[in-house]
Amino acid sequence: MRVPVLEHIVRQHAEEAAHLWVVYDWHLLHPDENPDMDAERMDRLIDRLDAHLDGLRIAGADGIRIAQDRYDDFPEAGELFVLRMLQPGAARMRVRDLDLAQVRDYLAAKLPDPLG
Repeated sequence: MRVPVLEHIVRQHAEEAAHLWVVYDWHLLHPDENPDMDAERMDRLIDRLDAHLDGLRIAGADGIRIAQDRYDDFPEAGELFVLRMLQPGAARMRVRDLDLAQVRDYLAAKLPDPLG
């Protein structure tokens, strides 16, 4: 029997994961801009980001579909990051273990040109 998926909850996971990725990446690129983002807060942010990604992974194909819908509506770095992290090859990846240069290169190569 198929377990029902609460789409609004899964959509929240997708939205929060996208947002947290942007906050995380921005902080790493601009560490002096937010002095309140200490190591403890960064650890909690990473844990929350991984938890939202896990929520999407647990939703299976519905999680991927909802993440794709979010990217279709908002083709931005956070949404693309989430969609990439839901692909089969990324199933066991944790944010702490990512090669950020590779992630940024992937996002830059795949995102649409904002100038058209």
